[in-house]
Amino acid sequence: MQDSKYIKPLRLKYTENGIPKQWDIIKSMDSVCILLFDISKEAFVLVRQFRPAVFYNSQKDGYTYELCAGLVDKEGKSLEEIAREEVLEECGYDISLQELQKIGEFLNATGANGNVQHLYFAQVSDKNKVNQGGGIDDECLEVLYLPKNLALNFIFDQEIPKTTSLFLGIQWYFYNFKDGE
Repeated sequence: MQDSKYIKPLRLKYTENGIPKQWDIIKSMDSVCILLFDISKEAFVLVRQFRPAVFYNSQKDGYTYELCAGLVDKEGKSLEEIAREEVLEECGYDISLQELQKIGEFLNATGANGNVQHLYFAQVSDKNKVNQGGGIDDECLEVLYLPKNLALNFIFDQEIPKTTSLFLGIQWYFYNFKDGE
């Protein structure tokens, strides 16, 4: 893993309350994720993707349900530009930067890497759909539509493997759009 462009294992030595300590960490990239709501379908746009680490750790099939997301790995591009590109590549919607609303940011895997994930929201419709999505190169992901009326049951179903950002994003939506509008 020494030559990985995505992660780098490190041993951090530090002093806390006068006590020397060390902790093994992983330096990794920040990311963006986008909660998409398709108003034409009255559904959230999700991706289903194979995650080797999930497969390794759980011995299940390794597929997770996630928001559209990507690494912040493109020099000279803003977070919003990266988010817009991910929406097009993964889900097939062409949106403007102005259609992205920042929800917030949070820390991931604080015990291992503490990278930041930037969470956005955008409403899309059939008029934004320009291709089928599915990722680029050898990326294998499936675009799915989660009807709004099933979303809360979906995120609280403990048998469905999902990411924290998916859980948080859908809760944010229902908190901010209480009347469904």
